[in-house]
Amino acid sequence: MMDETKTHEVKSDHLLRVDDHDFTMRPAFAGPAVPVGVDVQVESLDSISEVDMDFTMTLYLRHYWKDERLSFPSKTNKSMTFDGRLVKKIWVPDVFFVHSKRSFIHDTTTENIMIRVYPDGHVLYSLRVTVTSACNMDFSRFPLDTQTCTLELESYAYTDEDLMLYWKSGDESLSTDDKISLSQFLIQKFHTTSRLAFYSSTGWYNRLYINFTLRRHIFFFLLQTYFPATLMVMLSWVSFWIDRRAVPARVSLGITTVLTMSTIITGVNASMPRVSYIKAVDIYLWVSFVFVFLSVLEYAAVNYLTTVHDGTERKLREKPVPCTCDISHTRTMMLDDAYLRPDANGLAGYTQAPVSSEDTADKQAHMVVCLSLANEATPAKKKTLRGFRIIQNTHAIDAYSRMIFPGAFIFFNLIYWSVYC
Repeated sequence: MMDETKTHEVKSDHLLRVDDHDFTMRPAFAGPAVPVGVDVQVESLDSISEVDMDFTMTLYLRHYWKDERLSFPSKTNKSMTFDGRLVKKIWVPDVFFVHSKRSFIHDTTTENIMIRVYPDGHVLYSLRVTVTSACNMDFSRFPLDTQTCTLELESYAYTDEDLMLYWKSGDESLSTDDKISLSQFLIQKFHTTSRLAFYSSTGWYNRLYINFTLRRHIFFFLLQTYFPATLMVMLSWVSFWIDRRAVPARVSLGITTVLTMSTIITGVNASMPRVSYIKAVDIYLWVSFVFVFLSVLEYAAVNYLTTVHDGTERKLREKPVPCTCDISHTRTMMLDDAYLRPDANGLAGYTQAPVSSEDTADKQAHMVVCLSLANEATPAKKKTLRGFRIIQNTHAIDAYSRMIFPGAFIFFNLIYWSVYC
């Protein structure tokens, strides 16, 4: 048996006549623009980074064009397939990724490049590439946000007069793997667009866009951020049911909740870019922090009023004050003389002797006069005294706080979730 590989020595370079043409120039040089069709198959979305505001994607990028210089005679009309070594010898479109930060062609075990040439000169050029591109994200509704990222393709050297990039099959030019999934995002849709891009120094270029919309999963942030913050706010309300004289218990509880809220806020901001606007999660966390801080201030007010009230009662016990009932000194003396001066007509000639019943009656009459004079206070003064008593009543402050704080927090949650959901 003869070895057919030795008897059939045909070099592909000779078959394609690579050396007979100058492939540094595009096909139909100085003629009309070369149509280059593009289609993309997305293999995976590797990562989405909020801190760097970029995404990483692995895809199969394919180009289709016609170069008559590569045509060859064939009786079976079958194409020929080559690897990446032929790329350096022929002309290929100089497509690059706009706003790309990093990109590379996979080279394990060899460069993942394929060229397929048809007898009439049509060429299919395919390569497997991983690209990291910038994505302008808006975090004003984070983590209840939806992000739209774009991968842009464009010719670097050839304007629209030399090279016309277009999606080969329209919207069907973009295909994705059904198994693509991300931990924090739900991929809603992929779609393609195209338009012209203008550069003041070089001119107009055809630009192709791969757009994909991502919606963030909220369940992770409910467990890691919203639920702990809500628990800290509810834990701060426990101090309203603790006795106001239990200073260590209420102070330690307030400080613990404040420090925990600070830790939660710091942890969320550490994994986010330093944006200059307020995010939705910032509103929730800072309002929760305010509720926790107000519960600490509430106990500070209660403790201060309790100290003032106890000091006032101590002074009253040490120095009794006769009941004058806001009566002037002259009027008080007149009342005292009226009850203490003996009747000249009725008691003349009698010796003074203690009579318990009459003394009791005099004291009761004196108290009646005091109460009647106290009731002569103006209504405005009564309202002022009533408000002062409420402020001094520390039990009432805690009782009102038990209703006001939960009610205000529930009202805030209703507004927050209705706006951002």
